[in-house]
Amino acid sequence: MITVSPSSSFPSSIVVGNGTTLPVVGTGYSTLPGPFRLNNVLIAPDIIKNLLSVRKFTTDNFVSVEFDPLDVSVKDLRTRNTLLRCNSSGPLYTLQLPSSPSDPCALVATPPTAWHRRLGHPGRAALQSLAQSSSIICSKSKDDSICHACQLGRHVRLPFTSSLSRAPKNFDLIHCDLWTSPIVSVSGFKYYLVILDDCSHFLWTFPLRLKSDTFTVLQFFHLCAHSVWLYHQIRAM
Repeated sequence: MITVSPSSSFPSSIVVGNGTTLPVVGTGYSTLPGPFRLNNVLIAPDIIKNLLSVRKFTTDNFVSVEFDPLDVSVKDLRTRNTLLRCNSSGPLYTLQLPSSPSDPCALVATPPTAWHRRLGHPGRAALQSLAQSSSIICSKSKDDSICHACQLGRHVRLPFTSSLSRAPKNFDLIHCDLWTSPIVSVSGFKYYLVILDDCSHFLWTFPLRLKSDTFTVLQFFHLCAHSVWLYHQIRAM
């Protein structure tokens, strides 16, 4: 079980073997099954495996670690007694700690930002109520960051004023709207240009792969609209 400490002095990220940096959201201490303890444990939710620093482990518990071709042993430095011995058949040495009946599961205090995303972006008061009722285990680190998803989801559009004006002829006035889809279509389209004719209320929708294609589509639409206008002018003659 990992308990988050109130101290906020911890590195913002760690570097793994391939050079990738993973964010660190907190620090704490852990009591492992058996007479072992870990101090200054870095909490990195994106890491795949729990990594243990041999130097920190030996310093925190005053033990020695011995490696041989078959297994790894942990010994008490004072008595030289073997406290733990684990067979390692794979490419890495693995510590297989004995399970403790008093700790059936490992509970990690999660930062408020993670609970905010998991629970569908509730308000701060709702998260505090859940934490006080012990429904969630939340770290006490204060987070003043602004949620980008909440800003987009709760954005209110300004009201439009009613208008009685209408264009007298087709293509005299058109309305355009360019919007981005959160999911790319099967054909690879991510943007959509919607054109509405003010007179006929006829609507055209153009799927776009790139936002920069908008100008080309508008030129094509203007050419088609001009051709239709010429056609009607010739018929009216």
